Amino acid sequence: MTEKHTESYEVVVVGGGAAGLSAALVLGRARRRTLVVDAGEPRNAPAAHMQGYLSRDGMSPAEFLAVGREEIARYGVELVRDRAVDVTRDGDFTVALASGRSVRARRLVVATGLRDELPDVPGVAERFGNDVLHCPYCHGWEVRDRAFGVLATTPLSVHQALMVSQWSKDVTFFLHEVAESDLSDDDLRRLAAAGVKVVPREVAGLVIEGDRLTGVRLADGTVHAREVVFTAPRAVPQTGLLEKLGAEFQETPFGSYPVVDPTGLTSVPGVWAAGNAMGFAEQVINAASGGYRAGAFINGELLLTDLDATP
Repeated sequence: MTEKHTESYEVVVVGGGAAGLSAALVLGRARRRTLVVDAGEPRNAPAAHMQGYLSRDGMSPAEFLAVGREEIARYGVELVRDRAVDVTRDGDFTVALASGRSVRARRLVVATGLRDELPDVPGVAERFGNDVLHCPYCHGWEVRDRAFGVLATTPLSVHQALMVSQWSKDVTFFLHEVAESDLSDDDLRRLAAAGVKVVPREVAGLVIEGDRLTGVRLADGTVHAREVVFTAPRAVPQTGLLEKLGAEFQETPFGSYPVVDPTGLTSVPGVWAAGNAMGFAEQVINAASGGYRAGAFINGELLLTDLDATP
């Protein structure tokens, strides 16, 4: 039987989004042998454009990733379309891929992001990224001054309803399955001050006519004319590899995320997290910055490790 050959890299980056590609770009330019493992499931794939990234404002997520892949290739970084399914450590790391291939790495960057779990309301998933949105900083300008609805998922949705009132003065807050008694006096006062109308009844579905959202239908059949709906998906961090390595996690209102230092280093020596794998609120520009920082620190750490090992 022929022994299966396991390729070795200095760094394996798991996740080919903004954070992973940014880390890989820094490492490639630092002449580190680097592999990016990309399952091809970017969180922002439903969006037609991304905003707020200086010099890239309005660029489509697909174009952004395509440019990033071209850039890392210039520096010899390899990219494979595959999924990392397991990781073990015996000094270095061995990453098992879904294809059956295994790769070795001295250092590991986990940039696997998170998955958005949308409310189970008819029409929400179908329109997500079009006229069902979650981030006013990402999309608020493009839909400004339209009739907004905010579909509550938790009492924390009050914050979202208040935020979107910056972009429209016609905002209706649908409590859906959130009880009005779950809102504090401060919540109700602020909603009233912002001119947000509160509707306590359950939402049955969205009204779609042609290729646009026109309303929100309640369980009693009442329809509220709305052009845009904001809602907060439940964030599901894709941190299985970090869990397998025994990383320390901390609970947040938006899920469980790894404990990291300012460079993204986790509690597992040699393992960095970047992008939405380390926090819910990492926008594309933040994720790219975090990946850059992780890549730079990994390169420096490898350099000093090798120098200290030199007789």
